[in-house]
Amino acid sequence: MRNCVHLITYANRLGGGRLEDLQRLFDGPFKGILGGVHILPFFYPIDGADAGFDPIDHTIVDPKIGTWSDIAALSKSLEITADLIVNHISSKSSQFQDFLKYGDQSLYSGMFLTLGSVFPNGATEEDLLRIYRPRPSLPFTTITSLNGQKSIVWTTFTSEQIDLNVNHPQGEAYWKAILQKFQEYGVKTVRLDAVGYAIKKPGTSSFMIPETFEFIEQLTQYARSLGLEVLVEIHAHYRKQIEIARQVDRVYDFALPPLILHAIYRGKSQYLKQWLEISPRNAVTVLDTHDGIGVIDVGPEIVDGVSVDGLLPVNEIDELVNTIHQRSHDESLKATGSAARNLDLYQVNCTFYDALGGSDSEYLLARALQFFAPGIPQVYYVGMLAGHNDVALLE
Repeated sequence: MRNCVHLITYANRLGGGRLEDLQRLFDGPFKGILGGVHILPFFYPIDGADAGFDPIDHTIVDPKIGTWSDIAALSKSLEITADLIVNHISSKSSQFQDFLKYGDQSLYSGMFLTLGSVFPNGATEEDLLRIYRPRPSLPFTTITSLNGQKSIVWTTFTSEQIDLNVNHPQGEAYWKAILQKFQEYGVKTVRLDAVGYAIKKPGTSSFMIPETFEFIEQLTQYARSLGLEVLVEIHAHYRKQIEIARQVDRVYDFALPPLILHAIYRGKSQYLKQWLEISPRNAVTVLDTHDGIGVIDVGPEIVDGVSVDGLLPVNEIDELVNTIHQRSHDESLKATGSAARNLDLYQVNCTFYDALGGSDSEYLLARALQFFAPGIPQVYYVGMLAGHNDVALLE
């Protein structure tokens, strides 16, 4: 990945509704300013239940916005980053619809994770409580095939996003075909979305377990054989970020945004400085993304019943979150947790500009810190425009 500023954007939310409109921006007012672009899911459909992160067909560019030829054209002057949604596929996909129709007799029955495939002897309450959850519900959905067969499938995020068995031959063929398509049309970097949840194992949290690292290594080696770089997206304790950074080309520095906010709020940089001394040098840095501002990345972790310190003390994290709410006039409070449809438990939903109360000087300071921190900076399109929270849309 080229060491310059990269943009993050949806294909249809900046400059117009199509990839060719994005091309015109980079050929015009953005020319020479940005060296790359992470185009958030542009697969069919871009307007699904999770804004493209629930692909019906991961190998097709949604015709509403363009074709693979448009991606190839952009790649001639920019480094393109694209998402591989590793953990799941849409319930409306042809593969899952076939499974719904034929059950165990489906050609794709091995492609999807069921409760029984992970817990062949059944799951105890202790087993279920051990599973790490990004949302306050069990990760299962009961389905009934047309022949009356009932199955309990894994649905880590929503009932419309069916978890894949990535190590099954059908699951492996699925993600390999996507990587091949990326390579064919000039994508340079592949972002592994939700890969931390991809491997499930009885008796574990099923999140970033040793087998997950083994899978990431397997996928990374295949991607590299195609000339692709791998960027891993994981919200977790900072020690896991450092560990995974040793195995892949790039890892997000999700600890940086809350630490920069903390330093600006409190007027002291000790925690930010400590992190910059040990943070991965092969990082991609962000202040804002299509998700919220992560707090789990600076928080503690429970290991074998013992709390391991994070980058910020718990009381400082509480104060940080409260200050974000205060500076955003409680807009972030309305958009976070049980108050909003987005029930992720580890992030505060707020634009970075509004988290700083719309202060131009503090915002420019934050961007300067990001750009000169170790790593390659990405700027979300809303952040590039110093965007505000869209409270009207939320309500």
